Amino acid sequence: MNLLRHPELLERIAASHALGTLRGGARRRFEAMCREQAPVRAAALVWQGRLASMAELQAELTPDPAVWARIHNLVEAERTERAMQAARAPTAGTRKGWWHSLPLWRGAAFAGALATVVAVASGLILREQLGTRMGQELAEQARALGTQITALRTQLQAAPQIQYVAVLADDKAAASILVTVDPKNGRMTLQRVGPYQEAGDKSLQLWALPQQGAPRSLGVLGSEKVLRLTAGEPDVREVPALAISLEPKGGVPSAGGPTGPVLFKGALLQTVL
Repeated sequence: MNLLRHPELLERIAASHALGTLRGGARRRFEAMCREQAPVRAAALVWQGRLASMAELQAELTPDPAVWARIHNLVEAERTERAMQAARAPTAGTRKGWWHSLPLWRGAAFAGALATVVAVASGLILREQLGTRMGQELAEQARALGTQITALRTQLQAAPQIQYVAVLADDKAAASILVTVDPKNGRMTLQRVGPYQEAGDKSLQLWALPQQGAPRSLGVLGSEKVLRLTAGEPDVREVPALAISLEPKGGVPSAGGPTGPVLFKGALLQTVL
């Protein structure tokens, strides 16, 4: 499947990859596409950047106290074993004393084993408590992450999705007006980038120049630097160029086409996602 033709699916897969929930063959295929296709790689990097700050929410973890208790008990048990071996093989002619008492060492070994059992039991209880607390923290982090992802999706959906762009220039190729079209939201934005300003009794009128048929009016421009007109996909589909003519104040009917000189024109290009 070509993910570039399905931007919403690409966003979901990139988010899953950044979260670590995309696994197995699907993850390997996605990473291969990232290496081969720049737009896919860009989507993956964007989501990684959005979720990078979540690592700071992870609390520091300290070793389980039971681990240290086990290490201590193993060391003590080894010392006890050495002492018992020394007690079983006393030096010839050496008088046996309380240090070589077998009951004493049996009691010490029993005490060490009992301490190990107590430490392990305490560690299990503490680990269960820590596990419960960490589970609650992870659940809260997951809810917060879900809220952030929902907010990000809302922002992405509300952001303009420019699919067409045109630079309208005069007969000397000097850029005068920048046109961008967001068909999904039905919005066309025109920004004056040149010094031209029409007289008070004149208006600039925008025309679509289809491959076949007469020019079609898309609206009359005001005197402001940035103007927004209503334009959907049918208004710009299969329209290779746009033009602006100088007309009487308020413009002229679309059916008659331009009546004044065409001041600016340019190709309407479809952007590539």
